[in-house]
Formats: sequence, structure tokens, C-alpha cells
Amino acid sequence: MKIAVFPGDGIGPEVIAETVRVLEAMRLPGLVLLGGDVGAIAYQRHGHPLPPETLTTAREADAILFGAVGDPSCDGLERHLRPEQAVLGLRAELGLFANLRPATTFEGMEDASALRPEIARAIDLLIVRELNGDVYFGDKGQRTTEDGRREGWDMMSYAEDEVRRIARIGFEAARGRNKRLTSVDKANVLETSQLWRDVVTEVAGEYPDVTLDHLYVDNAAMQLVRAPGQFDTIVTGNLFGDILSDQASMCVGSIGLLPSASLGERKTAGGTFGLYEPIHGSAPDIAGQGKANPLAAILSAAMMLRHSFGAEDPAQKIEAAVARALADGIRGADLGGTASTAEISDAVIARL
Repeated sequence: MKIAVFPGDGIGPEVIAETVRVLEAMRLPGLVLLGGDVGAIAYQRHGHPLPPETLTTAREADAILFGAVGDPSCDGLERHLRPEQAVLGLRAELGLFANLRPATTFEGMEDASALRPEIARAIDLLIVRELNGDVYFGDKGQRTTEDGRREGWDMMSYAEDEVRRIARIGFEAARGRNKRLTSVDKANVLETSQLWRDVVTEVAGEYPDVTLDHLYVDNAAMQLVRAPGQFDTIVTGNLFGDILSDQASMCVGSIGLLPSASLGERKTAGGTFGLYEPIHGSAPDIAGQGKANPLAAILSAAMMLRHSFGAEDPAQKIEAAVARALADGIRGADLGGTASTAEISDAVIARL
């Protein structure tokens, strides 16, 4: 199990250190950890948020365990030198086009949700987000118009093959769950979304056992709050998926609970090469204070074991240990508790 460990910035090193402790406690055979710098720390040390040596390490590994990137001190840098370009660069260079973000309410955690407990209790969904297209990767820039006004522009686009491959990931994921797929777009306004809807509908013919429905993104956001239990698997584009997955995190209680996997087409001995990261940011305001919740990072490691190494039993054991720790009242500040970062991972390891 050759894993590239890229802690990054802010609370990234804290949550990744605790995640490594959990992996080491599992006594997994053949575990090899490779280090590397990404984000602001990489820019400070190497002059770029994704140095060549880090990219080389990523390519040599079977999976990447990623913390978080972002530092206010870098806000004035040119865009291609900002910390966030590290994760965007890894996705592009390694062909990681499919992001899986599960959101499930853990037993006993209903009171942590912003929703009523009976609504939060029903949440068990998976968001499949396309990662390599949309406005994030389209042409962009700033210009001055003829009348002297500053104008910013970003191009949103998808090619049909990009939509087709993420749609298939969505249908396959739904087939492994409850066979219901919701495609989210804005086809009533955007031509990009009309193509998205048309292609997803075409792909549906390959999956007659999966029920497909379509929602506009504004309605999907509303339904996630009104009745999130209606969703099983959601497939959507880069921009909409970024927003909806963060919304889903608060529906289950905290962004500190949601893991993610970014997968491509490269196969490993046990599954698919991927990058695994908590969906929270670098949270520089609490960095170094022991307040960060490591559970999203720990659950990301469980996803890594499942998808890149085919190690289903260890993955389930980690997830069960996290669930038991939460059920026993082990909560950090983000969930109204007092447990520190290390105390939370201690509780998970104890239950392993």
C-alpha cells in the first residue's frame, strides 16, 4: 500500500497526522507512506504550490491522502501560484475526474444537524461531482471594457464525452446503492446544462435498472434542506457539486464529518488510483490549536482503503469505530463538544 501523504496548510497537517495514526494502528501489511509538500507551504519552500517532486511522488503512489490547502498570506499571488492550484493541478495532471462525496447522518448525531432531527435522520446520500471541467477549468480572465469598466469572465463548458464518463460513474454508483440517480443542472438557463441533461438521458439507456430524474440546481438546494431523505445518488457538474456537497455537510451536522474520493481511470492492484481528502478547508483561524475535527480525514482514509486497495474489511472497521465514537458522545468544538483533535482520534483508535 504505497500512499502519498500531502498534509498541506492550516489544519491539514493536524488532521492528516491523526489519520496516519489510525492507519498505523490498523497494522496494514505493506503500508508505505511517501511525503510531499502542497499548497502554501510548497510555495514557501519551492516557489510553486505543486512542485515537480510532489507530482512525481503522486505518480509513484497507489493513492494520495490529502489534507487541505489555503493561506490568506497567499491571496495576493497570481492565480497560478495560489495554494488551491495544488489540488486542481493534481486532478488535472492525474486525470482525477470523478469526485465521490457521501453524506450520512450518524446515529445519535441528529441533534448536530441544522435540520429537525426527524429530517436529518433520513440522510444517506452520495454526491458524484465532475472534477475536470466547468468554469473551474475553462478560460478566464479580467479585462477593461471600452467604456473603462473592469470585467471578469469565466467560461463554462462541457464536452459530451466528459459528461458521458461522469454519468456512467453516477449510474454505477447508484446501481451499487438504491438504484436511484438524480442529475442536477440548470438546463432552463445554460446551454452547457442542456447538453449535460441530454447526454445523461442518453446514458440512462445503458442502465435500465436505475431510475433517473433531473432537478435544476436551485430546486436541488431547496430539496436538500426540505427533504434530503429523498436523495440516493446525485450526479452533477463541478461548480454545482462543490456547492451542494458543502450544503449536504451541514445537513448532517458538520463539514468536519464529510470525506471524499477523487478517482480517475488508472487502475491499481486493488482498485482505482485516487486522491482522498476531507471536504473542509484549511481553516487557518484554528490551525495549531487542536480544535480541528479529524473524522472527515479519517473517513477519507477508509474510502481510500475501499476504492484504491480493495480493503473492504479495514474500511468498514474504521467507519464503525468512527460511528461508535460519535455515538459515545466524542465530539469536537464543531459539534458542540470539547474533545481535541488528538482525543477524537484516540477515541477512534480505542474502538478499533
